This record gives sequence, structure tokens and C-alpha cells, in this order.
Amino acid sequence: MWFGIISLFPEMFNALNVGITGRALKDRLLQIEIWNPRDFATDKHKSVDEKAYGGGPGMVMMAEPLKASIDAAKSAAKKTNTKVVYLSPQGRRFDQEAAAELASEASVILVAGRYEGIDERIIEQEIDEEWSIGDYILTGGELAAMTMIDATARLVPGIVGDANSVIQDSLTTGLLKYPQYTRPEHFAGQAVPEVLLSGNHKQIATWRLKQSLGKTWLRRPDLIAKKGLNTEETALLEEFIKEFQGR
Repeated sequence: MWFGIISLFPEMFNALNVGITGRALKDRLLQIEIWNPRDFATDKHKSVDEKAYGGGPGMVMMAEPLKASIDAAKSAAKKTNTKVVYLSPQGRRFDQEAAAELASEASVILVAGRYEGIDERIIEQEIDEEWSIGDYILTGGELAAMTMIDATARLVPGIVGDANSVIQDSLTTGLLKYPQYTRPEHFAGQAVPEVLLSGNHKQIATWRLKQSLGKTWLRRPDLIAKKGLNTEETALLEEFIKEFQGR
């Protein structure tokens, strides 16, 4: 998968050169190219921002350098249908479903704004979608862009070594993930649940599903309502609730 990035601070994306994304970049399963609007500025000061018409605090990123950098990224993408996304608190909420949607794209351009935002004409003429990673304000779109890249990349086939790890992720199934344990068997007065030591894969799968349902009910009941439970899941959740209320 290919990402084109428009950013005034390209060095921030060096953080993606480690871990799973770093390995994916090395193996070219993931490709990232970055364009700095400052490189397309036409005055001697390499200006990329200016005061807003009508007054107000802060500066606004100028249309011309942004347009030129987006054009360069589109040319490098070599795809006529490359989606251009602007990271904005006004945008659609980015979630696991959106990450899966993005992972189906061959190429995406992410525009990381700064200051008070970007010239509205760029949004109207060049941006296909605005996306937000949450209802809070960052100093720029770079961290949001990296979050989206990381969440999306692990859904691209081959990037995560064990495909089952991705399939069983929290939220991928519509539920939070079940509790997990590893050695030692006893730690700080607590033991690993016996069912996980039984070797009975069917019982383990049932226990894990019940725990996922229960954890989701406790922490994110909105996901339970959204998912819509089948007969088995409903029965397991009822069991969990009874056990929880009895403790």
C-alpha cells in the first residue's frame, strides 16, 4: 500500500521506521513518500502560511504551496483515483471500520494541516474526505496521519506475520478482546484460569467469547448494541452478567 504525505514536518514520520511498520517499509509492503509544501513556496522566505482574511488569531496554510504539493503527490501515486484525505477535527471519525476501508485502497494521500488550518479552497477543490481521530485538537495533523497509517497498515495482507492476530483484534470482531495470560501460571496471588490450561480448544473458544462479550458489556456497551448478538452470544453474555452480579 502506498501513502503520500503532505507535511511541513516530514521528520516526524521517522517514527514509522520501527516495529511492524518499519519492517513493512523495508519489505516494500508499505510505501510512504512525503512532500513538504515549503519546497513549493515561491517567495524568498519560503512562506507557507499567512494571516486570515477578516482577521482572527493565528495563521492559515496558503493554497498555492498546498496545491502544488498535492499535485506532486498525485503524480507520484500514478493512480487517477487516489483518495486525498485532510486530517481535521471536523472530519469523519476514524475507527477500525474506517481503517479496513482505507486498507482496501491502493494509494492514499494524507494532508497534515498546521496552525489554524488550511485555505478552504483547497478543501473544496482538492480534498475528497476529512477524517478525525478524535474530538480534541492536536498541534498538527502529523500524529493523526501516523495513527491512521499504523492502524491501516496492519490490515494489509502480509504486514502482520500472523493473520489470525489481526482477525482476533479488539474491535475487528465488533467486541473488545478477551483477557490474555502467559507464564508464570501463578503471579501475585492470581492463577491463570483453569480452562486455558485444559487443552480443550472448544471450551477455550467459548470462554474467550464469553469474556469478550462481558468485557465489552462492562466497558463499551455501545458496541454490544451496534453488533447485534446471535443466540449463542446472547446466552453467553447472560451467563457472564449473572456471574458478574453474583461476585
